[in-house]
Amino acid sequence: MLSRIVSAVLLVLAGAVFGAIGTVAHQLTVTWGVPLPLGLIGALLAFTALLVGLRLLGHSRLPALLAALGAIAVILLFTQQSAGGSVLIPNDLLGQIWLVAPILIAAVVVAWPDVRGRRASAPASGV
Repeated sequence: MLSRIVSAVLLVLAGAVFGAIGTVAHQLTVTWGVPLPLGLIGALLAFTALLVGLRLLGHSRLPALLAALGAIAVILLFTQQSAGGSVLIPNDLLGQIWLVAPILIAAVVVAWPDVRGRRASAPASGV
């Protein structure tokens, strides 16, 4: 029981770390003729890889859900204005995408059906 609680806390913290790093990096753009939002692309890919990896390695949806909740909580926390007046996620296109995309990615990854159980329980054909 204690190991499950510790695992849940660590999964939420891992998600929070991904959310915090992604929040800091999502505004990074490189201009090669056209501005490319490399920070946003990298942050979304890392977040997606974390959730898909947890979903594939775990026996349930709970690990991916806990990591997603940690990341989304940190992202929502960083949208708030601090006491000094600074905001880490500005109200621009990149900020709006960073605010909405992790929620959509988490919904898709957590809701995706588990096809591993169907393959294992399918009857073997005698043909």
